[in-house]
Amino acid sequence: MEAARVVMLDARARVLLLSARDPMNPGKGEWWEIPGGGIEAGESSGAAAARELYEETGIRATDVGPSVWQHRARYTFAGIRFDQLEHIHVARVEDGRVGGGYRPGGLEAMEALAFSGFRWWEPDQLGELAGSGARILPPWLPVELPRYLADGPPPEPRYLGE
Repeated sequence: MEAARVVMLDARARVLLLSARDPMNPGKGEWWEIPGGGIEAGESSGAAAARELYEETGIRATDVGPSVWQHRARYTFAGIRFDQLEHIHVARVEDGRVGGGYRPGGLEAMEALAFSGFRWWEPDQLGELAGSGARILPPWLPVELPRYLADGPPPEPRYLGE
C-alpha cells in the first residue's frame, strides 16, 4: 500500500501538526502527526497529499511540491494493521488562506474520533516537543524539517527507512 502525507508550511515556515489518538486503543496516548493517508487508484501522490490535507484540516494548499522524503510506516490504527510506503510532500499556504479554526473537509468516522485539532509549530519547537516525550509522526521530522528549510529540497526523494 502507498500513502501520501504533507508537511504544511505557512508563510513563516511554521509546520502544521494534527493532534491525534487511536479511538480503539486509548492506551497508546496522544501524538502529533502530519496530515495524510492512502493514495487512491489513478491518483498521484501529490494529488493525494492535497486531498488528504483538505479532508483532515479544511486547508487547500496553494503549492504542493514533489515528494521530498519517503519512509516505510508500519502501525496499527483502529485495529487495522498498516504497512505502507509514505511519500512526504512539502506544501505552502499563505497565512490569509489558513483561517482560524479546525474545519476538516471530509473525515472518515475513525478519523473524526481520532483528531482533536491542529497547531502550527515553529521549526525549532519540534525538537523541544520531541524532547518533552511527545510523539511526533514521522519521528524524523524534528531533524529533517530544519535541514530542508536550510538546504532546500533534495534532488530526489530521500528514503528515511522505517
